Amino acid sequence: MKQPNRPDIGALPQPSTGNVIRRKQINITEAPWVRYTLTGIALLFVFLFLILPLAAVFTEALRKGLGAYLAALQEPDAWSAIELTLIAAAVAVPLNLVFGVAAAWAIAKYEFRGKSFLTTLVDLPFSVSPVVAGLIYVLMFGAQGWFGPWLQAHDIKIIFAVPGIVLATVFVTFPFIARELIPLMQAQGNDEEQAAIVLGATGWQTFWHVTLPNIKWGLIYGVILCNARAMGEFGAVSVVSGHIRGQTNTLPLHVEILYNEYQSVAAFAVASLLAILALVTLVIKSVAEWRHEVEMMAAADLPPEQPRAAAPVIAAR
Repeated sequence: MKQPNRPDIGALPQPSTGNVIRRKQINITEAPWVRYTLTGIALLFVFLFLILPLAAVFTEALRKGLGAYLAALQEPDAWSAIELTLIAAAVAVPLNLVFGVAAAWAIAKYEFRGKSFLTTLVDLPFSVSPVVAGLIYVLMFGAQGWFGPWLQAHDIKIIFAVPGIVLATVFVTFPFIARELIPLMQAQGNDEEQAAIVLGATGWQTFWHVTLPNIKWGLIYGVILCNARAMGEFGAVSVVSGHIRGQTNTLPLHVEILYNEYQSVAAFAVASLLAILALVTLVIKSVAEWRHEVEMMAAADLPPEQPRAAAPVIAAR
């Protein structure tokens, strides 16, 4: 029996990957009223809990005019708080960068005894109150603490001084970079590193030329979050600082002191600096995520989308 002529399947035009993805997206799209309802709820939430408080901060800061606003920021105590905040962040972020990369590499790439314990230590600051962390430092390095007599004998000040503020900041911020890198490195596996080592690359060459390029966007995202938390930390720093004006007050502590003294304009003026920092952090984070998304789409030969304010967490990809 004569078989009917069938077209060669390979000769038929095959749908591109982008078209397949777009058709799947169309098939799973919800009804218009569902999209509009969810979008309206999200926008309402953003307006009530983000835009409105930010507008209130800047409105109150400028209530007595631009002159009073600038005068509040030019006070010596305000400059001292800004300087101390920058110092704490400048020390905490690089230390957490080194620790986060090392911990993520060890947890994601190797199997060893005590791996679960190390993972628990990474998550510890997420489960412990910052105030409790500050009290632990006081118990260890305070005048009546475990190392207090020895520190006093050698004229070393940690509590109620800059070193204590730096230690507290490091403690509350060190999980951010590690927690962004661990799932990302676990998803990538060890194949590329093993191939590089087989080809004769050293450990450092493997890290710089193989591992680091693969984790750079997750690393940038973790550093951004770590820096934002370091500059905005209040609880642990409040316990170990002693609230000494002009010496151990960071920006959040300086805002609290001004507000307690009924200097509301000055308090909101300093708080506006933290708000500006949050907005800058959000912009940098959005740009980093958009760049990462563009690279991912270019690798998949898909047309890039426009930048968006909120993208999925990089580590979850």
